[in-house]
Amino acid sequence: MHLKRSPLAPCHFPDMPHIGGVQMWTAKTGAKYQGRPDVLLVKLAGESRVAGVFTKSTAPGAPVEWSKACLARGANAGLLVNAGNANVFTGQIGRDGVRDMANMAAGKIGCEAQDVYVASTGVIGEPLTLSPIEQGVKGIQVADVNCSWENAARAISTTDTYPKGSAQSCTLDGAPVHICGIAKGSGMIAPDMATMLSFIFTDANISREVLQALLSELNETSFNAITVDSDTSTSDTVLLAATAQASHGEINDINDPELVSFKRALGLVMHDLAHQVVKDGEGASKFVEICVTGAESGSAAKAIAMSIANSPLVKTAIAGEDANWGRIVMAVGKSGAHANRDKLAIYFGPYLVAKDGYRAPGYDEGTLANYMKNPELKIRVDVAVGTESFTVWTCDLTHGYIDINADYRS
Repeated sequence: MHLKRSPLAPCHFPDMPHIGGVQMWTAKTGAKYQGRPDVLLVKLAGESRVAGVFTKSTAPGAPVEWSKACLARGANAGLLVNAGNANVFTGQIGRDGVRDMANMAAGKIGCEAQDVYVASTGVIGEPLTLSPIEQGVKGIQVADVNCSWENAARAISTTDTYPKGSAQSCTLDGAPVHICGIAKGSGMIAPDMATMLSFIFTDANISREVLQALLSELNETSFNAITVDSDTSTSDTVLLAATAQASHGEINDINDPELVSFKRALGLVMHDLAHQVVKDGEGASKFVEICVTGAESGSAAKAIAMSIANSPLVKTAIAGEDANWGRIVMAVGKSGAHANRDKLAIYFGPYLVAKDGYRAPGYDEGTLANYMKNPELKIRVDVAVGTESFTVWTCDLTHGYIDINADYRS
């Protein structure tokens, strides 16, 4: 299936520095995709620490179960990813396949299989054919120069129309530190991540406990604050590896003031990657920020924002460039979270369209119609019952989404 590059895609893949302690290689197996890499192998320095967050689906894939176990025992040697087959709902064959993939990677990078994370993405329910992956891994020459970040991002893609990468730098205790991340995701994207994989690497020297705390916190306002189609995948995996190659001392206190700049840089990488996933939403033509304010709690604000973002009626109106704020009211009401109908206020960009439970006096259809033509839109809703807020990001719903998913297995 050939997919046209998303109109919301960035102009080019970013320049991303090498991360000390990270070696990467890709392979082309031809199992599903022709002429492009579909396997990624990563080797980490021995001092590395890894943090992770995974799907909350009650039907997770075998790779998720394997990698959760790796995380629990502090695995830190490497990672093997395949694209095209998610290895989900494949029974014992799938579990054996994950173990075999870990063994393949371990034999190539020189470690124990139990120290290798495994991630898979693609079609659910089809038995995983190992021979192409095995041949691909065998063909990797670990003495070769590392693959590029862009090539690594391509290797983990499925229906993505462009490779996704992001990088930031900061200092810790005066030492330069770099953060680089790649991600894949285009459809089956909803909170609790999605059919989404992201792998982030830094040369910072940070303890595993602090690293996990940072990832878990920042995940809630980045990868867990996006939705394309409200469907939560079985395969979501975000791993953050710190190789401890930077020249500063270990940071093992989450309250260390030195962490402020690192946390900000890591947050920028994660938000950028999350936004890129939404901008590559299957068939997307609009990128939409939805901010709910005045809620009684953060969870209520998120529930309302997600109710709006996941509404097919809202998303199709946006695709049609129709500022149908009545559908926003509907989505607020169906969320189940407390809202004051008679004090509700709705903004499209800078324009107040509804106030005090009624259409705003200055409402102008022509002004709103022009605003809706923008590729990036902002919708803000104040529900007037408290002080809490939450922001989510989504895209419109076009016929392209149907086309892609109707033909996904062909």
